[in-house]
Amino acid sequence: MTGSATNTFTHRNLPRLLLQAREAVMAHFRPDLRDHGLTDQQWRVLRVLGERGAVDTGTIAADAYLLGPSLTGVLQRMEQSGLVRRSRDAQDARRTVVQATAKGRKMVERLSTSIEAHYSAMETSLGKTKLSQLYALLDEVISMEHQP
Repeated sequence: MTGSATNTFTHRNLPRLLLQAREAVMAHFRPDLRDHGLTDQQWRVLRVLGERGAVDTGTIAADAYLLGPSLTGVLQRMEQSGLVRRSRDAQDARRTVVQATAKGRKMVERLSTSIEAHYSAMETSLGKTKLSQLYALLDEVISMEHQP
């Protein structure tokens, strides 16, 4: 290929950097997840259920950042594995409520120890102040999604 590339960009590629940062963080978590037979998506669902208890699928999709069709497949596999139970909402039969089973709750409990250890290591490496600043900056960037 011939020709020269023209760089008209003045800013670094933030979406790529955020993806790289995500992968750098997940590289520490994935071995523990795989040891427990979980995918990243399954862990995100269990984490939501561990934090919130029984919730509707819309809440899981938003909090676990999964699109509806993907979530449906993830929940089917998790239900087959005995990690979650789905049922119709008593007040609105159109809604599906999901809750972790005893097996799913135990998985969250077991994994939370190692996951928290990874966060502690990150806090030691970056420092408490920098990690707090990172959280605050990410919260600010995320809030930009809802701005005009």
